[in-house]
Amino acid sequence: MIAIVDTGGANIASVVNAFFRLGLESKLTDDAALIQDSPHVILPGVGAAEDSMNRLQDKGLVDVIRSLTQPVLGICLGMQLLFEKSEEGNVDCLGIFPGTVSAMKPNPEKEITIPHMGWNRLQIEDPKNPLVQYLPPEAYVYFVHSYCGPLGDWVAATANHGGNLPAIVSKNIFMGTQFHPERSGTVGAQILRNFISL
Repeated sequence: MIAIVDTGGANIASVVNAFFRLGLESKLTDDAALIQDSPHVILPGVGAAEDSMNRLQDKGLVDVIRSLTQPVLGICLGMQLLFEKSEEGNVDCLGIFPGTVSAMKPNPEKEITIPHMGWNRLQIEDPKNPLVQYLPPEAYVYFVHSYCGPLGDWVAATANHGGNLPAIVSKNIFMGTQFHPERSGTVGAQILRNFISL
């Protein structure tokens, strides 16, 4: 059973369906015991950082998530929640990765629009990272976001949208994708398989 933490965001059903397509059972939950007992945990999110962090606080899940010892994958906003802070609502987040998630800047001269929405290519920075195994050289994935985390030695893959941004982050058992693997076709399915194989 894969525990999908109920962060209150939209589009969570697509994450459940992605695991169903892989023949895997998952459950959307805010039950601390179930999250702690699950072999893999997903922290999804489509919405606002402040709202999601408030929901995790209200459910008593902040310290639960921080103390997990099994593989954890944050998706989109879920990845951003793994950092120390977010400019979106000026909220304290989970603090697994250092730094602040910041608003992306549009650049009309270079046709850079915000939100960053659509398919973009991954640039692998750490070819040994378990999430990037068996990906094709031109791996495209689907993004929808207006904020991004900082670059650092935790970045396993980047994408370029007006500059490099972290697309996959990894630190011990905590990992994250800024894009939506559940909406990224065969590449996204492979990334989810890689995660579940940990």
